[in-house]
Amino acid sequence: MTGKGTAAILIAGTLLAAPLQAATLDEVKQRGELKCGVNSGLPGFSNPDDKGVWKGLDVDLCRGIAAAIFNDAGKVQYIPLNAKERLTALQSGEIDVLSRNTTWTSSRDTELGINFTGVNYYDGQGFLINKNLGVSSAKELDGAAICIQSGTTTELNVADYFRRNGIGYSAVVFDTSEQTVQGLEAGRCDVLTSDLSQLYALRIKLSKPDDAVALPEVISKEPLGPSVRQGDDQWFNVVKWTHFAMINAEELGITKANVDEMKTSENPDVRRLLGLEADFGKGMGLDKDWAYRIIKLVGNYGEIFEANVGQGSPLKIERGLNALWTEGGLQYAPPVR
Repeated sequence: MTGKGTAAILIAGTLLAAPLQAATLDEVKQRGELKCGVNSGLPGFSNPDDKGVWKGLDVDLCRGIAAAIFNDAGKVQYIPLNAKERLTALQSGEIDVLSRNTTWTSSRDTELGINFTGVNYYDGQGFLINKNLGVSSAKELDGAAICIQSGTTTELNVADYFRRNGIGYSAVVFDTSEQTVQGLEAGRCDVLTSDLSQLYALRIKLSKPDDAVALPEVISKEPLGPSVRQGDDQWFNVVKWTHFAMINAEELGITKANVDEMKTSENPDVRRLLGLEADFGKGMGLDKDWAYRIIKLVGNYGEIFEANVGQGSPLKIERGLNALWTEGGLQYAPPVR
């Protein structure tokens, strides 16, 4: 075999081995809007208000992506999905990004053709009960009927927890989170289990929210975050760095209200993030002021947390693990440089 033939084969082999680039960013730009898969109705995370306007922590991630691309946070088509539909919708290309309280797990990350881009909410699974049940610990739930949403990590977590503790239960399985809370209220189950963030959101849907209480046990790690299809590194970077920009903005003290004023800052980290020094959008196919647009139109991570699920919301969830690393939490982003 000649050297020339060998080189040709090597080049062909390299091309075949290279991942196909789906060019999602180009498709989104040509379409003129982002297709974002969200929960069909989870207050604080993704839920339409009484005027049909989608709001929530996961919604604001989608708005941030649109802001970075179009300089318009409103250019998003929200596609509501239940737990069974969500991953298939992403795999099939029905949506560009899934931003729907979805747990990052090894099987989802390695077997389903999707990539998680980060964690926008650190969570854990818990139990919500009616106070009249007279139970103060999950270990007292032997023989309980438990409402569970199908197609979620909660099913395996419950089975593991009860097995480890040598107690039994009966599962009452529903397709949607709305049905699980209705099942609890109707007395079809003694306990509702889900991620604690979801329990906060579902509790306020009860006719008598004060009659329900969460038990102290947290039985799992549930890192929730957005995901994209594998094979498109550029799009992966756009979604990932939208989240990182919001975290870095909070750490640097940049808010919706002061972002224009911060353009006069001499802090090099601030100037790089706002696109005043160098062009860090070019590598993602974005304009140099991509992060400025996100902060100006949507806000930093702390702002969207407080407005949607924190003290400025009906849920009033403490920052806890979702505080910045400088405040004892886990939210941490690589620098823009």
